[in-house]
Amino acid sequence: MTRADLTKSPTDVAAMFDGVAKRYDLTNDVMALGQTRRWRKAVVAAVAPVPGEQILDLAAGTGTSSLPFAKAGADVFPTDFSLGMLTVGRQRLPQLPFVAGDGLALPYRDGAFDAATISFGLRNLADLAAGLGELRRVVRPGGRLVICEFSQPTWALFRTVYTEYLMKALPAVAERVATNPEAYAYLAESIRAWPDQRELTVHLQVAGWTQVQWRNLSGGIVALHRAVNPGPDGTA
Repeated sequence: MTRADLTKSPTDVAAMFDGVAKRYDLTNDVMALGQTRRWRKAVVAAVAPVPGEQILDLAAGTGTSSLPFAKAGADVFPTDFSLGMLTVGRQRLPQLPFVAGDGLALPYRDGAFDAATISFGLRNLADLAAGLGELRRVVRPGGRLVICEFSQPTWALFRTVYTEYLMKALPAVAERVATNPEAYAYLAESIRAWPDQRELTVHLQVAGWTQVQWRNLSGGIVALHRAVNPGPDGTA
């Protein structure tokens, strides 16, 4: 079975997600000990969708994360570069307009969206700076970005326990429930190598995003970052 490594080759990452698409949502619920629904609700609250808004949901996978935006009356565009994930999504949620697109070269015009969000996908981009720049390109001045991504637990003892789970227990659970357990070995490796809350804030600021804030979920296992795309004069 295909698995990516920390070089994050787009071909390898896409193929890896193609291979886990059918059981992706179920496996994630098991791996996250049922926390995924809570995290999705927090993302929707942070985006605060308004009926009629144009919202990009990047790395949307099967569209589970996109559906709440549609229910809120926004025009949401679930976008992913894994054709396998998109195929499953179109079968399950045919009402959503799934779009094949690479986060480093999005198929949208400048300023097309009022808001963009990406959950557990930014970490898989081969070039973080380019990805944040591309998201800024397609979000209008004054528009919002919400990132939901694994991060670092804030309590030292909990961080130690979490790391043990991540590197030992998670791969073992994956052997039982995942169609491609090797993909979850990559998951653990990529989480450990990912910037923490403050580091990601700096990356966002360097990419030109302003008003960057973050909120920890589940003790810092996951963090929500929210930012605004400034206008041409540098103000949002």
